[in-house]
Amino acid sequence: MIEPQGPLPPEVYWRRRLLAIAVGVVAIAVVVGLIVWAGSGGSGDNKAANTAATSSATGTTPVAPAPAGDSSAAPKPGDGQQPESTPVAPPSSSDPAAGAQTPPTDGQGTVPCSDQAISVVLYTDKPTYTKGDQPVFTIVVTNAGLAACSRDVGKASQNVVVRSLDGTRTLWTAQDCAPDKTVNEQVLAPGQQVTDTLTWSGTTSNPGCNKPRVAIPVGAYQAIAKIGAKESAPITFNVVAPAQQ
Repeated sequence: MIEPQGPLPPEVYWRRRLLAIAVGVVAIAVVVGLIVWAGSGGSGDNKAANTAATSSATGTTPVAPAPAGDSSAAPKPGDGQQPESTPVAPPSSSDPAAGAQTPPTDGQGTVPCSDQAISVVLYTDKPTYTKGDQPVFTIVVTNAGLAACSRDVGKASQNVVVRSLDGTRTLWTAQDCAPDKTVNEQVLAPGQQVTDTLTWSGTTSNPGCNKPRVAIPVGAYQAIAKIGAKESAPITFNVVAPAQQ
C-alpha cells in the first residue's frame, strides 16, 4: 500500500496523495477556524449583554415631580425659602478642652504654691546643746517651681516636730502649747526664699498642752519642719549634760 501501483508512473500517484493530504489539512483548518470564531463571537455577545446590564443598574432613576401644593417639595432658587441648617451637637462633656478649668488664684492673679512647688529645709543654730538650753530652729521655704506662686508661710502654717532619734516617739511640737495663728501670705518668685525662726524651750509637750512639761533628757534627737503638709528632711542634734564645776 505504500508503493504506488498502477499503469502510471509512481510520481503521479505521489502527487495525488500529497494533494489529498493538503486538501484534508485545509478542511480541518477551516473547521477549527469556524469553531474558534463561533466561540469568540458568543463571548463578545455575553460581554455586551453584561455591559448593558451594568449600565442599566447604575443609571439614574428618574424622580417623579412633587405634586403641586406639597409642602415637602424642595425650595427653588429665588423663592425666598432658606434650606434647613444641620443642627450642631454641643461639645461633649468628656472633651478635655471643654472640661479644663483655670486653677484658682489668690485674688491678685497669682496661683497658690502647691506642696510639689516648694521645698522646706530646717536648720538648728548649733549641733549640740546643754540640757536646759533653748534651741533656735530656722525654717527656709523656697519656691522650687518655674512660676511665681503664693503661699502662707506664717506661724499658722509652720510647725516643728522633735522626735527620738529613731523617729518612733514625739517629744515636742511647736503647735502643741503655743499655737500662733499668724498668717503671712507671700508671693514667691521662682527660686525666692522666705526664712523664719522658732525658739524651743527644750521641754516636752502634748496636744492640748494639758500635761506637765519636763526638760528632755540627755541624748540624740531628730527634728523636722512642716509648712502645711509639706515636710522637710529630718535633721539631728544632741543634748548633753551640763559641765561639772
